[in-house]
Amino acid sequence: MSEIIPIFRALLRSKAGALMLLIQIAITTAIVSNAAFIINDRIQYLNTETGYPEKEIFSFSISSFGEISDLSVMLEQTEETIRNMPGVIDASLVNAVPVSGSGSASTFGSQPSSERGEEIRAAYFTGDEHILNTLGLSVFDGRNFEKNEVVVGTDRNAVAQVAIVSKAFIDQKFPEGNGLGQTIYFGNDPLKIVGVVEEMVGPWLKDNQAQNVVIMPIARADKQQKFIVRAEADQRAAVMRQIDDILLAEHNKRVIMFKRGMDEAKDNYNASDILMLRMLVVLIVVLVLVTALGIFGMTLFNINKRTKQIGTRRALGARKSAIVKYFLTENSIICISGMLIGSIAAVFLGNSLMTRFSIPALDINYILTTAVFVLVISLVSVIFPAIRAANIAPSIATRSI
Repeated sequence: MSEIIPIFRALLRSKAGALMLLIQIAITTAIVSNAAFIINDRIQYLNTETGYPEKEIFSFSISSFGEISDLSVMLEQTEETIRNMPGVIDASLVNAVPVSGSGSASTFGSQPSSERGEEIRAAYFTGDEHILNTLGLSVFDGRNFEKNEVVVGTDRNAVAQVAIVSKAFIDQKFPEGNGLGQTIYFGNDPLKIVGVVEEMVGPWLKDNQAQNVVIMPIARADKQQKFIVRAEADQRAAVMRQIDDILLAEHNKRVIMFKRGMDEAKDNYNASDILMLRMLVVLIVVLVLVTALGIFGMTLFNINKRTKQIGTRRALGARKSAIVKYFLTENSIICISGMLIGSIAAVFLGNSLMTRFSIPALDINYILTTAVFVLVISLVSVIFPAIRAANIAPSIATRSI
């Protein structure tokens, strides 16, 4: 403890190098703590359960052309053809594909929209009675759609009478827990809730209400039609290869497009987050290495500059442990000062990121963990040069006499 004041005074006499190192440690603490927090937040987001067996599901679009006598009948036949393929579990036409980043959303109220009642926003999907099985979902409260409830045809004004909703949606809409059997309104159209699914998400995983989902039994035929198919996981690739030839053999005036697995669609949607994670990991590694090399280099520089002084101390009886302790204490003073400044900067940086990018507030534990990590790295970086200094022979002090 008695050496701290002399060491501090010595640092003030040669403050340029110490100041640069202090700033470097402060910057490292501020950036690494926020980067580590963002990495953990994004990893949790990327590992969020969607409720779907993603490796079993794929989607594609069909663009039909030419004269078609009954489009609805043709698309129903297409569904049956797909379902009869080896390895296929189920198939359904849909309006949008989950976790793809593209879909539809609306507000659902307890009253018609013309009466301006309380409304909740949710993504919505349309499909027939096969949509739940195709998505790998099951109703945990209530029932699935019945065949006679599915609205089939090309009439865009036709509306469903019932709906299946996610647990997140019904819990938010009916917090008292009596949502099953209640009526919600899609615009001015009433929908009776007949079933509830435990877990599912909409097309946008980054939506703050991603788990609010409503499914309506509408199989609306269109010449530009999306399909989702669920196959055995180990046979999905084979089904995807075969499906073009099979569907074109059934009706050759069509084009099959945008064929991809749900896991691939999810990865494409999250590509920017994955890239950001990699960049932040590289940033942390670079900052830590630069800081460690800076501490290592500064300690070596001080040793070379003070070789005669160290030799004199050794000649006067200073132990090797005292020399090592001197450099560790000097480094600790710089490091702790830098960490204090960096911790304050980390809080301000975290608040700025929270305001600009709507990310959660920085957890103080990340600052503390980063500070301890930086301190350990700095001590490891200085220990070997300090041991080298301790091994300087006392005779060094007399060589210039």
